[in-house]
Amino acid sequence: MRDRPSPQPAAGVAVGPGPLTQEQVVGVARYGWPVHLPADALAALASGRAAIDELAGADRPVYGVSTGFGALATRHIPPGLRAQLQRSLIRSHAAGTGPEVEREVVRAMLLLRLRTLTSGHTGVRVEVAESLVGLLTAGITPVVPEHGSLGCSGDLAPLAAVALALTGEGEVRDASGALRPAAAALDAAGLAPVELVAKEGLALINGTDGMLGQLVLACHDLQRLLQVADVTAAMSVEALLATDRVFAADVVALRPHPGQQASAANLRRLLAGSAVVDSHRTPDCTRVQDAYSLRCAPQVAGAARDLLGFARVVADRELASAIDNPALLDDGRVESNGNFHGAPIAQVLDHLAVTVADLASIAERRTDRFLDVDRNQGLPPFLAHDPGVDSGYMIAQYTQAAIVAECKRLAAPASVDSIPSSALQEDHVSMGWGAARKLRRSLDGLMRVLAIELLTAARGLDLRAPLAPGPGTGAARDVLRAHVPGPGPDRHVAPEIDAAVAVVQDGSLLAAVAGAVGHLD
Repeated sequence: MRDRPSPQPAAGVAVGPGPLTQEQVVGVARYGWPVHLPADALAALASGRAAIDELAGADRPVYGVSTGFGALATRHIPPGLRAQLQRSLIRSHAAGTGPEVEREVVRAMLLLRLRTLTSGHTGVRVEVAESLVGLLTAGITPVVPEHGSLGCSGDLAPLAAVALALTGEGEVRDASGALRPAAAALDAAGLAPVELVAKEGLALINGTDGMLGQLVLACHDLQRLLQVADVTAAMSVEALLATDRVFAADVVALRPHPGQQASAANLRRLLAGSAVVDSHRTPDCTRVQDAYSLRCAPQVAGAARDLLGFARVVADRELASAIDNPALLDDGRVESNGNFHGAPIAQVLDHLAVTVADLASIAERRTDRFLDVDRNQGLPPFLAHDPGVDSGYMIAQYTQAAIVAECKRLAAPASVDSIPSSALQEDHVSMGWGAARKLRRSLDGLMRVLAIELLTAARGLDLRAPLAPGPGTGAARDVLRAHVPGPGPDRHVAPEIDAAVAVVQDGSLLAAVAGAVGHLD
């Protein structure tokens, strides 16, 4: 989602030994916030490099410094071949294929690898960190193919594509988005290619930065989509003449899940002051209970909120981590480890895909009720102007159902799979990169499903005139109406769906609602 960013820090983002915040990652990756290396980062880099130089000069083989990699780690590499070892590592591991990964994902990878390097636990030189800062500052984005990572030993192929660009090889997108050879783009930006020395190639690729960057971006986007889901659910509850009593604070307090409480509070705020709701809050109303898709909206959205809270905890822990193998410890030891394994990130990415599919599913069920004359409480079939001549939003629901079906397919977990690699040295992998890629597609699908519910619920509210919606739901309806006309004979529906997607994606829907009833939880 390209929503309105938080205010940019005046001094930019200092990338050093301490953790980054999720807001900083989104700011740099999506909105181009500047970065710089503070003094403690430079000191940590210098100290770490001195330790690696000492080990490189010793006779004892050290993995990643003076040996081969993976299943080839048994070979000791003499000093004269170690620069070639690093070049060969990057060239051979940059083995991805397929479509380019999105710019914001690649920028997140650059930033997160930079943060680990500046922890001092990888042993790279200051020049390597500065080259990453240079790419971010110049807006140069290495071309990273989508396929290639198993999410173990880090996101090797994607990060190798980034490292290849640092050395002046491969292709990049410049600040204008033009595809250029890396060497030419570096030269135009006044940057020099990096000549990697002992351990630096491995340190550039042995991290979880690809899947972590996508997790942080997903958390940011899902938070906003959960607020949108409460808006569209409230509009549907209102226009389908459902009761708001089930969202009362004392009712939802009987089941004290925090997410459920937050969602129900949003629904109460959105429906407050609605003449539509008031119109059937009378003794002669014979409806006892609403369908689950209406009555249980805060339970489903609340479960998603609680899972999102856990995902944010996982992301914060990773943002405070230094992922490399081998890792340089504070006492000067270099130890092999398994911290690069993506399981913690992969599993939470998979869980988020499940909850996204569930949110999309319940929204589609509410939309479907609007279109069925037997369940929509007196509205015309398919909300059509002249049913039979006009089809209304009949096929918009087909589109919605198709997207929901895809979200359900994408909810199949990637992290339960593992295909051994590297001659069985890497015999269990996380598939976290794949989990991240499918979650991005799921979130895009959820955004479109909610946009179609917005479109349908807004027409339902219009058809309840002269009864007025509440200030919150009315603001949501009105911001859509600035781009999509109200009820009438059939029009080309696809542009209307795209317009609804746009007001969800750019943040104008939530901004309008916040202007009417305050910011939602």
